[in-house]
Amino acid sequence: MGEVTRARVDAWTWAVRLFPTRSAAAAACRAGHVRVNGDRAKPATMVVPGDEVHVRGGERERIVVVQRTVVKRVGAPVAVACYLDRSPAPLPKEHVVPGERDRGAGRPTKRDRRLIQRLKGR
Repeated sequence: MGEVTRARVDAWTWAVRLFPTRSAAAAACRAGHVRVNGDRAKPATMVVPGDEVHVRGGERERIVVVQRTVVKRVGAPVAVACYLDRSPAPLPKEHVVPGERDRGAGRPTKRDRRLIQRLKGR
C-alpha cells in the first residue's frame, strides 16, 4: 500500500486526496497555502504521524492531523483513515453576505445593486 514512517507533504496531501494532482499540491506548498505544525511548508517538508497540516484553498481551510503516512495515492475509504479531520464546518448557504458574488457571475442585477446599496446604508 506504500505505507512509510515519513513522507513529503506534497506527496502525502496528494495521496490522501486533499489535492487532485501532485503538481497542484506542490504548487500550493510553494504558494504558502500549506502549513505543517504552524510553519510554512515547502513541498519537500516531511510529515510524520501526529503532525497537524493546514491546507488553505477553495472555499474553506482544511485542518488535518496525520494518522498514517502514505506516498502512493489510495482510495477514498483508505485515505479518510490516514488523517483526522479537524476542519471547521463550512458556513451554510443562507449565511452568505448579500452582494458577495461568485466569480464569473457577470454584472450585478438591479436587485443585487439594491441589496448592495441597502447593505451600505444608502
